[in-house]
Amino acid sequence: MRISERDRLNRQGLAEQAICSAICRSEGIKARQIARELELDRSEVNRLLYSSPLMKELCWKDEEDCWHGLVSQAFPHSGLHEICAYSAEARDFLALSEEAWLAALLEGCRDIGRNVNDSRGLIHSFTDCRLTMRRLFTDLEELGVRDYKDWVIAFELKLKHSKWVRIYADVLVITPEKLFSLEFKMKEVVVPEEVRQAAKYVPYLEIVFGPKKEVLPVLVLTAAQDLFEFVPIAGEDRYLPVCSGDMLFNAFNEYLGFLPP
Repeated sequence: MRISERDRLNRQGLAEQAICSAICRSEGIKARQIARELELDRSEVNRLLYSSPLMKELCWKDEEDCWHGLVSQAFPHSGLHEICAYSAEARDFLALSEEAWLAALLEGCRDIGRNVNDSRGLIHSFTDCRLTMRRLFTDLEELGVRDYKDWVIAFELKLKHSKWVRIYADVLVITPEKLFSLEFKMKEVVVPEEVRQAAKYVPYLEIVFGPKKEVLPVLVLTAAQDLFEFVPIAGEDRYLPVCSGDMLFNAFNEYLGFLPP
């Protein structure tokens, strides 16, 4: 029976995730060892290692033909700076002034090949994200959540979707068990296509961070107020949280449960 293109891509995604996980949890592993460990055909392993744009970006081979991962799959994920413009523990992020943080972010954008042309208000969107994240951590502090200072926050994580297309996840907040992928829009109205956009990063982030990390997408509308609701993803049977910046802590509480029911 001929499989559909969608099923083929799903299978390839699962194989990429498994291969990347095998590489990133090792200290160096050969293609034949990956194939044996995962019970995959070695030719398929080699095909993905050498042809998948995402795999090429996340893994590298040494002179002894051993493969290594750029980003470890153990919290706090060493190597994260290789594929994002800025990453730090929350405590260090909070300690930076806006000027120092923006300088570090823009330098990181240049390092990863992110265009920082401000013709469409890109810098303003960056600072809008920063203010929202600082408000989130302030809310968590006031709610008595203390371990957030050990969480990792990352801005503009680069994912190579294909040979020509690169996409950038706005903000990630990474806890030991979960990863929140926050898509920011300076709007107050929910747009179905933007809900889909917030959800589309999930399979790529699962490849980067491995199967043990639960990836939770959230759409954040920074021009809205007092908004928190679950919205269906068009064409799927899943929902994701949509919130205003002042209600972002609710999305974290939904999955971390630090407020009483």
